[in-house]
Amino acid sequence: MRNPDDYLDSFLSSFSRTRRGSSIRETTLPRMVDIEMLEEQFMSLFFPGHQGTGSMDSLRKTVRYSLEKAARLLLDSIRLSLHYENPEMSDEEVSRIADGHVEALLDNLGAIRTMLKKDAEAGYEGDPAARNVHEVILCYPSMRALTAHRIASFLFKRGVPLVPRMMNEVIHQKTGIDIHPGATIGESFFIDHGTGVVIGETTVIGSHVKLYQGVTLGALSIPKNGCGQLLIGTKRHPTIEDNVTIYANATILGDITIGHDSTIASSAWIKDPIPPNSLVLTSTPEIKVRPKKILPQ
Repeated sequence: MRNPDDYLDSFLSSFSRTRRGSSIRETTLPRMVDIEMLEEQFMSLFFPGHQGTGSMDSLRKTVRYSLEKAARLLLDSIRLSLHYENPEMSDEEVSRIADGHVEALLDNLGAIRTMLKKDAEAGYEGDPAARNVHEVILCYPSMRALTAHRIASFLFKRGVPLVPRMMNEVIHQKTGIDIHPGATIGESFFIDHGTGVVIGETTVIGSHVKLYQGVTLGALSIPKNGCGQLLIGTKRHPTIEDNVTIYANATILGDITIGHDSTIASSAWIKDPIPPNSLVLTSTPEIKVRPKKILPQ
């Protein structure tokens, strides 16, 4: 093999950012491993004692430790994301904006935890298999997914680049639950089992909504303008009103509304609005039973 330097020029030409300078800082992204640590710290912060962090002298010390570590990881990751998205921005400006995002989140930690407590209570009340709320927090993947989502959604709606989507993907890999941070989710939300649930960016979910595994709240297609460009940010996912239950593997597509107090049966495929207080059923598939053929010995 030739000297590696012989290959560098042609390879580096594929890095468009190198044309603006040779500083590695311009191409440094937040690290997924740090986002994974960040997610663990937030779980410890919101649910001290549930993540093996309850051995300190007091609740205050335990929470302060997790808060400081989470804030530091988040601040560093947001700084990197801002530098990457805006390489011309000064270090001072990046630090000022990143500090603002982190301080805003810290100011809202109490409100976020209140929402998560209601989510955990909804899980306990909605699943007879759950023995107590602590079991829901420890064992149900939806609690981990919702903890990450409620933080990521707050940051996403403040315009933080990259980090909210990375948080979403860490949880997606761990739980099989894929919630875009742009989705708006009301209080007392519960996902039973969880695997395979997909919730798109412009989805709006009311309060006291329950989903089962395999539910998709997706889009039919992404609209384009007259020039053929995608209309990013347009409402293209469903709105699920209060007190709706959606059973396993149901698919709901497009900017439609599922009316309050409705129940959607398993494997339903819905592309049209559903009025309030509806029961949506699917046809029972025909099942044939016949004896097996016995092959001669």
